[in-house]
Amino acid sequence: MGLSRTSDAALCPLYCFHLPDELPLDKTGHVKDPSQEDGAAVGEHGEDEMDMESEKEEEKPKAGGGAFSNALSSLNVLRPGEIPDAAFIHAARKKRQMARELGDFTPHDSEPGKGRLVREDENDASDDEDDDEKRRIVFSVKEKSQRQKIAEEIGIEGSDDDALVAGEQDEELSRWEQEQIRKGINIPQVQASQPAEVNMYYPNTYPTMPYGSSYGIPYSYTAYGSSDGKSQKTDNSAPFKTPSNEMTPVTIDLVKKQLKDRLDSMKDVHKANRQQHEKHLQSRVDSTRAIERLEGSSGGIGERYKFLQEMRGYVQDLLECFSEKVPLINELESSIHQLYKQRASRLVQRRQDDIKDESSEFSSHSNKALMAPNLDSFGRDRALYQEHAKRRIAEREARRTRRRQAREQTGKMADHLEGLSSDDEETSTDITNFNLEKDRISKESSKVFEDVLESFYSIDCIKSQFEAWRSRYYTSYKDAYIGLCLPKLFNPLIRLQLLTWTPLEAKCRDFENMLWFESLLFYGCEEREQEREDVDIALLPTIVEKVILPKLTVIAENMWDPFSTTQTSRMVGITLKLVNGYPSVANAENKNTQVYLKALLLRMRRTLDDDVFMPLYPKNVLENKNSGPYLFFQRQFWSSVKLLGNFLQWYGIFSNKTLQELSIDGLLNRYILMAFQNSEYGDDSIKKAQNVINCFPKQWFMNLKGERTISQLENFCRYLVHLADTIYRNSIGCSDVEKRNARENIKQIIKLLASVHALDHAVAVAGEHNVKEFKSLVEGKST
Repeated sequence: MGLSRTSDAALCPLYCFHLPDELPLDKTGHVKDPSQEDGAAVGEHGEDEMDMESEKEEEKPKAGGGAFSNALSSLNVLRPGEIPDAAFIHAARKKRQMARELGDFTPHDSEPGKGRLVREDENDASDDEDDDEKRRIVFSVKEKSQRQKIAEEIGIEGSDDDALVAGEQDEELSRWEQEQIRKGINIPQVQASQPAEVNMYYPNTYPTMPYGSSYGIPYSYTAYGSSDGKSQKTDNSAPFKTPSNEMTPVTIDLVKKQLKDRLDSMKDVHKANRQQHEKHLQSRVDSTRAIERLEGSSGGIGERYKFLQEMRGYVQDLLECFSEKVPLINELESSIHQLYKQRASRLVQRRQDDIKDESSEFSSHSNKALMAPNLDSFGRDRALYQEHAKRRIAEREARRTRRRQAREQTGKMADHLEGLSSDDEETSTDITNFNLEKDRISKESSKVFEDVLESFYSIDCIKSQFEAWRSRYYTSYKDAYIGLCLPKLFNPLIRLQLLTWTPLEAKCRDFENMLWFESLLFYGCEEREQEREDVDIALLPTIVEKVILPKLTVIAENMWDPFSTTQTSRMVGITLKLVNGYPSVANAENKNTQVYLKALLLRMRRTLDDDVFMPLYPKNVLENKNSGPYLFFQRQFWSSVKLLGNFLQWYGIFSNKTLQELSIDGLLNRYILMAFQNSEYGDDSIKKAQNVINCFPKQWFMNLKGERTISQLENFCRYLVHLADTIYRNSIGCSDVEKRNARENIKQIIKLLASVHALDHAVAVAGEHNVKEFKSLVEGKST
């Protein structure tokens, strides 16, 4: 196939190289097959062409081989820049075809120093860097293209790209360009027909796969040299369409289609922009409304913020004030409590000394022989102790005389029994010292807040601040738990007003009539509906629990005298008032209530152990009712009965078990029954038993089942039975009048037994002494 010079020079625009002077050579100078280095099979079109040429060459006579040999020999002597002719090109192709059929070729040695053709493969390690630079494919658009260079070498004057493009219309040139393109995109295939020693790097077991199967290309190649290569090529390969270098012709329909697409795209963009615009307009309207709404409500929020900031500053200042003043209040409260404690301790100690003095004085009548002459009953030096006792005895007798004169003036002398009155009279010196110290503490308490503004110590001012917060911003007031903080906040101010308050005094003011109580009475009671969980409703009960109960606890521990009936009645009265009027106080789980009741019990037990004394004298000593021992004995007995009544005043506050343990087991069975056994059997004993029974709460015997009384009173009931028997025995042999008096005393004993629900003992006494009026006596006593 012959190509003209122009067609030989026209190369593919992508793979531009000088075919004549840059054919690839191996190290020996022979022409190297570019397709073999690429390791790819020749395209379908190129193989058909070369097959045709090969058949033609074989049909030629051997005489024509000389021309071909000359052409082959001229491959090595082609000068640089010289344009090869058709014979040269045909020889090069034939040589390449022979190399393909053999699978490999042995290049002929060439003379060193001659120029080499540049191979298409740029990975030849034998070429130096300069040759690599020469044979690299140039893609730069700034330099002259290969076509321009070939045109200049051919001698076409004034040739340009347009002329070259016109020359590319040649059919043979297009086919040659197509072959070069297929070389560039071809992938090496394994030759299956090579010998084992030649194909050691490409095993025959390597699977053949059409090139286009994995990349979606409609054409494929098979391994060159296989036995069925022709059939596989015919069945699996697809014709390759020659790409056209011409631009797509511009038509009206194409322009209209592009314009329509452009218009549709612009419409979509316009629609999206319009939706975005409408969205922005709506957002602007919403923002304007929000601004107007916030501007309308900003005034209330601003006022609320300002008010809360003011309250925050006020509370901080109030707490700082209290942190400085509360220690002073605690100190004053401790001082006043100590003052009252000293007075109460002085009175108790004086009573104990009086009992010791009288016991030492009258004990010498009974056991002079058993005692040392210089020691009293308590083992003290009689001479030394007598000097101190004389003053106390004189003061004691003077107090008793003044109390007796006071009873005579009031007409209560006939009903009075020695020992029932409380010796709580103080000397003028003690009263003066007490009042001076009390006044000093009161004056100091009035100066605690003299350097403070009224709004920080006045309960009314503080209350008004929190009331304003509650009425204006109840939600924040509730969230801040102000209702739980107010009792603790008012605590020091209320304690300061209760500094000298004690319910043991006759002129003590009721705490419900004090200013702090009246001020806080209606706190949180607005016109609006109250919530069930509103803690402000329990403000006063909480204050009573946190302030009044601790105050009463201190009074019970240090000031209350259980021997004083008046003080006991007042303590019982204030306690019942708290229990009945304030549910939180009556709660058994209230810690302050538990502490208060425990303090009361400890004070009662201490009195029972330290202050009760019952002397024991022979009956012959007690026969003289005007003697000192008899009067001392009677006074101690009736003081014990008075203490029994004081203990039983706490019925309804303490449990029955606790009261029975204290009053019956601790006092009646331990001390009073001992006095009964040493007393004269007769009217006096019945009178004493009647007073003891009058101290018992009637509720103890109302719901008892059977005929037996409570177990703690069994000893007392047996004493009454023994008393009835003794009276009956003493009346035997006496006058009828004495017998009649004895029978009346026995009937009275039966009534006493029935009053404590000791019916079994009452029936036994009535049957033994033949008392037929038993039923009327029992019913009359119960009514």
